[in-house]
Amino acid sequence: MNKRALVIEDDSNIAELIRLYLEKEGFVVSIAENGVLGLADFEMFTPDIILLDIMMPEMDGWEVCREIRTKSNVPIIMLTAKGETLDKISGLEMGADDYIAKPFDSGEMVARVNAVMRRFESSTDTEGEGKRLEFDKLIIDMASFDLVVDGVRIDAPPKEMELLFHLASEPNHVFTRNQLLDDVWGFDYFGDSRTVDVHIKRLREKLENISTEWALKTVWGVGYKFEVYNNES
Repeated sequence: MNKRALVIEDDSNIAELIRLYLEKEGFVVSIAENGVLGLADFEMFTPDIILLDIMMPEMDGWEVCREIRTKSNVPIIMLTAKGETLDKISGLEMGADDYIAKPFDSGEMVARVNAVMRRFESSTDTEGEGKRLEFDKLIIDMASFDLVVDGVRIDAPPKEMELLFHLASEPNHVFTRNQLLDDVWGFDYFGDSRTVDVHIKRLREKLENISTEWALKTVWGVGYKFEVYNNES
């Protein structure tokens, strides 16, 4: 069955260019010209991946991304204007999986789409055995993609779950940002170490001061670790 891509982009020339190249890759493509129509298409079209412009009439890409993330972990690639760093960070903080700066090379766009799809499929196809970690007031269950913090299930995008699971799988081990990019995002990821920082920031917002037995720690000048003070769990 062909994969479905939803393109939410108000520039018809860019949208049609994306459609052309994705259809060559075997995708069925739907185009929405603004955020409101994009959300409606999301419900009806049930896409496997979304390419989402930021600056749009009626509802911008940040609002659309935020709304979709309340319902789904479908991969989202943000289309940012001129590669502005703040746009990239905002998109990642709202749960986007990657970003493409306009104007973009069509070959790079296709490569990014395929890479995000592979990572998402790999994470969701993984068997549950050995994919559940428990600490004081924390459960990380990759089989069901459940993050339970102090008894409450917390919504977290797949990449945040994968990053936390990777760190917690080796308590007290320090990972550099580049190691985390390689291990969690994969060698074909096009981003930079800022991506790791953004996801760590989002995880801290969910986990800070929950337990006295563990913490997500920054090792200045090196990277990050999941520090366990009482490793009986």
